[in-house]
Order: sequence, then structure tokens, then C-alpha cells
Amino acid sequence: MRGQPWQVGLYIRLSKDDGHKESLSVQNQRKILMDYLEHDFQDPWVLVDEFVDDGLSGTDDSRENFQRLITQVKAGRVNCVLCKTLSRAFRNYADQGYFLEELFPRCRTRFIALGSPRVDSYLDPEAVQLGLEIPINGILNDRYAAKTSADVRRTLDMKRRRGEFIGSFAPYGYAKAPEDKNRLVPDPAAAAVVREIFARCLAGESRSAITAWLNAQGIPNPTAYKAGQGLRYARPGPQTDGLWNQATVARILKNPVYAGVLVQGRQRVVSYKVHQTVPVPPEDWYQVEGTHEPLIPPALFQTVQEQGAVRRAPGQSEPHLFAGLLRCADCGGAMTRRRAKGTVYYHCSTYRRKSKTACTKHTIREDALRDQCARALDTGDLDRPLLLERVERVLIREGGRAEIVYKNVTEFTKP
Repeated sequence: MRGQPWQVGLYIRLSKDDGHKESLSVQNQRKILMDYLEHDFQDPWVLVDEFVDDGLSGTDDSRENFQRLITQVKAGRVNCVLCKTLSRAFRNYADQGYFLEELFPRCRTRFIALGSPRVDSYLDPEAVQLGLEIPINGILNDRYAAKTSADVRRTLDMKRRRGEFIGSFAPYGYAKAPEDKNRLVPDPAAAAVVREIFARCLAGESRSAITAWLNAQGIPNPTAYKAGQGLRYARPGPQTDGLWNQATVARILKNPVYAGVLVQGRQRVVSYKVHQTVPVPPEDWYQVEGTHEPLIPPALFQTVQEQGAVRRAPGQSEPHLFAGLLRCADCGGAMTRRRAKGTVYYHCSTYRRKSKTACTKHTIREDALRDQCARALDTGDLDRPLLLERVERVLIREGGRAEIVYKNVTEFTKP
């Protein structure tokens, strides 16, 4: 680095737990870091970029801008990382050890933290590699995060037991009460749609027919409706097209919140370090009645559940050969199965069930699909176990061509 300016990346993180504490604000962290660079940094420097994770925990390294910073470090575009304190970068002792003692040295990258303990891996490398103060501080930060997580979990469980709503967004059909964010009140416009869905189901309409009616009326689906209300709501997966589908209708028809029963705690985070969620057994859910106004009388809600419980695929006791594997290559929607004059066809569900302007048919005969898959898999005896073992999904293109997506490999079949 002799004669060359340091390529500096500022890392700033504000946790949700920090609230609105001015001393920990993004603006204040930026001011402290820039003041250090301009007045106390002893070598030439160039500011490459700022990497800001606002409202994220430091207990794992999956933060978007932290990962962007690490990408720049590995590429050699940043060789000096500057942050306010160790805990801004790491609240996980294992991560702290990996980055300070392995990745940054391997990438010849300087790490500076201005708080206590002061860290500068270039001016005082032995403090990082051999000293005790920095590892001990990392352990304390890790334990603080564990205690905070346990305290938050106990508080949330207490709220669930009392029937207080703790979700970030109210279920479709409801809104959070202005005077009490832990209580649900009907949202008049969305509540009317929910009541119509239940009324049509009770009248004998199928979920497919209800979905088609909702889309024909131009009613936005729950995700699009919330976005239209100015809420920063997004479901995981592909961006919504604003159209309803049968799965969304089914979730509404099965949700006891519309009968006045608040059910929470269906999932939980693995740990304060592993933010992945896992399902919770139904017997451990928190179910509290009478917490809010029901949109559907409980007796009618129960009738709908009894109707849905007896529905079966006509004449089928086992899944079809391609069940759950077929997707439209253009819109990503599932392919639906239909029999006509003794022949089974698959059609794009977006075209058939949502809107004929949203996609095209992408029709393929089942026997032709079976032949294409058998040739691609080099077998004369195509069965479901073989498909599940080797195939991730099958994309159907317009014109009846199947694109076989293997597990870890993609191959095109001949029409």
C-alpha cells in the first residue's frame, strides 16, 4: 500500500432494537466515521462507498449491504472497512472471528472500529490476532444479542397469550386500530370482498369460479391491495401480477381470523443467530377468541370448513404423474390438468383461471408430455418416483415444447 490511498468502505448498521436513539442513528454514525477520516486518518484515502443496513440485526452475515461490502472486499475494490463499533459489524462471535482473523487478512483488508475496544488491524494486528480484549468483547456482544432475543420472544409470547395482534401487517379484510396497533378492526373495502368470497362459497361456487369472478371484477389481490394502501408489503417469491389465484382464495376460506379467532405463533425463528423460520405444531399455536369483530359468523365459517374437507379430485386417490412439477415457461404459473373427449391436456393456469390477457394457453397433451420426458430421461417406463428423483420442474413453452429442468442441470427436449 505504500504510496497508494486506502480504498475505504464505510459500514453502518442500525438495528430495529435501537429504535430512534440519536446516538445510534444512521446519520450520526456517518458523521462520526467521516469526521475520523477527515481529521484523524493518517494515510491518503478514497471513499469507495457507504454500505448501510438500516433496521437489521447483526447476529448473522446475511445483511444485504454487508454482503455487498464483502463482495467489494473480495474483488479488491475495498481494502479498508471502517465502522463505529465492533457490534455495528458483528453481534455474532463466530462471524467476528471469521472475518477479522481469516477473511480480511486473506483479502489484505484493514478493519477499523472506532469504539471501545478500538480496533485497527493494520496499526495493531496483534490485538486482533493474539489479544483477548477483542474476542471477549465479541462474546459479550453475542451474549447481549442472545439475551435481547430471549426478552423479545417472552414479550411477544405474552402478547400472543393475551390476544394482542403482533404482526407487521393486518390480515386482508382488517386494519390495525389507529389507537391500538395490537387490535384488529375491519377494513370496509377489503372486508366486503372477504364476505363476498364466503357467500359465493356457501352458494356452491368453486374456488376456480370465485377466482375468475374476482379477476373479472378487477379486484386487486391482497398483496396488490396492501401496496395500493401505501403499505410496504411484499410476499416472498416472484412479484405479484395483482391477480387472484385459487391458493389465495383457499387461504382466506380457511383462516379462522374471519370468524373472530386470532391464531398466532404458527412459525418461529430457529434462533437469534439463525433467522430461518420453521413451522410450529398446531397444539403450540396461540388461539384466542373474541379479540376482534368477526367478518363471518362462526357457524357459517364452520360450514365452509366442512364443505372444503370433503372435496377430492374426481376419481383420484394418488397424485397425477406430473402433479406439482409443471410450470408455464413464460409467466411461471402452474399448469392445470383438463380432460376433453378422452384426452388429457395441460393449460397455463394464469390464462385459464386468472385472465386470458395475462398469458397464453401453453397447451400440451399429456401423452406428448410423457413422451418428451421419457426421451429426456432415457427411460421407457416413466413414473412419478423417477420424476421426483431427477426433475426439479418441467416448463411448458408455447407450441407444446417441454423444457426439463433437472436437479442442478437444464436440458431442452425436442418437440
